[in-house]
Amino acid sequence: MKIIFLIPLLLIISPVFGQLSDRTGLLTRLDVDAGGHTFEVVTVSNFDVLEHEFDKDEKRLTLFINSGLENNLGEVTIPKNLLYGNFTFFINDVETIQKSKSNDRISFITLNFTGIGNNKIDIIGTDALTGVKEIEVPTSDQKNYSDEESGGGCLIATATFGSELAPQVQQLRELRDNKLMQTESGKSFMNSFNKFYYLFSPQIADYQRENPVFNEIIKAGITPMITTLSLMDYAETESEVLSIGISLIVLNVGMYFGLPAIVIMKIKKSIF
Repeated sequence: MKIIFLIPLLLIISPVFGQLSDRTGLLTRLDVDAGGHTFEVVTVSNFDVLEHEFDKDEKRLTLFINSGLENNLGEVTIPKNLLYGNFTFFINDVETIQKSKSNDRISFITLNFTGIGNNKIDIIGTDALTGVKEIEVPTSDQKNYSDEESGGGCLIATATFGSELAPQVQQLRELRDNKLMQTESGKSFMNSFNKFYYLFSPQIADYQRENPVFNEIIKAGITPMITTLSLMDYAETESEVLSIGISLIVLNVGMYFGLPAIVIMKIKKSIF
């Protein structure tokens, strides 16, 4: 019985892997950061993928690989919104012809080349970051400057939405850096706010990461506030920043404290 089941299994496996080496099937998932987003590129090969690089301006994905075999075979799956179009391939800076197919979601590339040891594979498309809204990632110097000026990052918002690159966190950071920190009144407000905010925000952010239910409660609570803060985009002068800022403070105090207080009073009145 073991022989009967083994023969069909070999017949199934052989057409898929028979043309490749005994090392075929090394699965590697690469997280490619571009435009403020992370894309997953998947390779299945008979060589090791050591590192990768992506250049959005040159529309180029580079794989650095190491192989112990002369004949190298691999398959690369690339999200369309990362890299797309008519591909050009280079192996160790020499142009080569490889096979590729695409649908509305991915590009599927079959690699076949020779060379033992370290090799560099360049995959160049005609389109990059298609349909992706790029998020500007601040440099380390810019980030350090912003954090020093403002007292740190948006800890609770970052914990709530899972990343410093989340649109909601970016909105708060842009409001802080591009509006409030550009005016004297805004700077004074941020200095006073940070002294209060950082008394409790690290502890809350840590608890959010440990307790998903609590995190969802915080998300439901701060999302309306973040939405109202978009009104600050209309502020151009210091007086407008001050007047709109005060209006938003009053609005949010009423929304978070006034309305619940009125509801509680009405409930008590109806009971008694």
